[in-house]
Amino acid sequence: MFVDHVKIYIKGGDGGDGMVAFRREKYVPNGGPAGGDGGRGGNVIFEVEEGLRTLMDFRYKRHFKANRGEHGMSKGMHGRGAEDLIVKVPPGTVVMTEDGTILADLVEHGQQAVVAKGGRGGRGNSRFATPQNPAPELSEKGEPGQELDVVLELKVLADVGLVGFPSVGKSTLLSVVSAAKPKIAEYHFTTIVPNLGMVQTEDGRSFAMADLPGLIEGASEGVGLGHQFLRHIERTRVIVHVVDMSAMEGRDPYDDYITINEELKNYNLRLTERPQLVVANKMDMPGAEENLEAFKEKIGADIKIFPISAISRKGLSELLFAIADLLEVTGEFLLHEVQEESDKSVMYKFESERDGFEITRDDDGAYVLSGSSIERLFKMTDFSREDTIRRFARQLRGMGVDEALRERGAKDGDTVRLLEFEFEFIE
Repeated sequence: MFVDHVKIYIKGGDGGDGMVAFRREKYVPNGGPAGGDGGRGGNVIFEVEEGLRTLMDFRYKRHFKANRGEHGMSKGMHGRGAEDLIVKVPPGTVVMTEDGTILADLVEHGQQAVVAKGGRGGRGNSRFATPQNPAPELSEKGEPGQELDVVLELKVLADVGLVGFPSVGKSTLLSVVSAAKPKIAEYHFTTIVPNLGMVQTEDGRSFAMADLPGLIEGASEGVGLGHQFLRHIERTRVIVHVVDMSAMEGRDPYDDYITINEELKNYNLRLTERPQLVVANKMDMPGAEENLEAFKEKIGADIKIFPISAISRKGLSELLFAIADLLEVTGEFLLHEVQEESDKSVMYKFESERDGFEITRDDDGAYVLSGSSIERLFKMTDFSREDTIRRFARQLRGMGVDEALRERGAKDGDTVRLLEFEFEFIE
């Protein structure tokens, strides 16, 4: 089964918890805090594996979670960081969020992209020692790893894409110029998945050719199989437009040509940037020569047409040479501009004190705190120790939460919710 679109859940590993520990030994004067930091959680990394051809594996496993880091230990020993989780994907995979934001475009064997980062380890109590508090009893829990739902979309990596109406001979053409064995039959939509084949010309040049499912009018809006597989044309550098010149289906070849080009334009305007070769197929059929003359008059002398017969292999050498020549002068088309983080540059920006949280009201009148920053802070707080609870309260005050609650009308004794926990607002 060919699978080219799946939705999966991924989560980076949580960081290990920091430890509260003290050291007092005979030959170690003063001793003091000795709790180590937790190890970092593992990242979820997508890596291209050239042996894969579809996203079939993701139909059976849709959850990927990296391991968490080890907890800190006594004697100031840090926990071990977790191994990264490597997820193998086929070449041509685009990773995006549910709203369509592109996270990674993976095309080359071995190419990697960190999609969900692991959390950092929590700090042990040795990190919080100060002259004023030389023996702190507070530590941090590990930072939660990033978690998100992502959509994987596979766009076949082919240099040349065959497009055209159903039953114009695309599969037959691919089968005679390469070793591919696509399904061929006398009914529409025989090809329901893209077929890929390697083509070699007589002078030793080679390229990958994809036979894409037949398009019909309205394909760009989801009619037929077009919308499902139009995405595979996006990666091709050259489009070979196959037209049935025998008109056996009762359609006019020129109307077919105009209709398919209109669908390519409607789906993605950038498809019109790709060079296109027009192939007049089934020239061995009665009436094909007359139809070709009429087609040439309508299309104009500027566009070269390659008359062929895929069945009898007539005209194929000239077509393959033309394709190879065109590929040599046609570069790659950039599909997506992926925002990559640079380790060499840092952007400083002003953030107001209240960034990182939002206050809403529940039906019962309780105040609800939300926001990634404040929720992460909450999850990294160990509420089993009095010192860490006081530190959490100071951090909230420093973020401006107390002041914001007062502005919203919070009074002494009101309920404040954060995630699944409740607190009492005290003036």
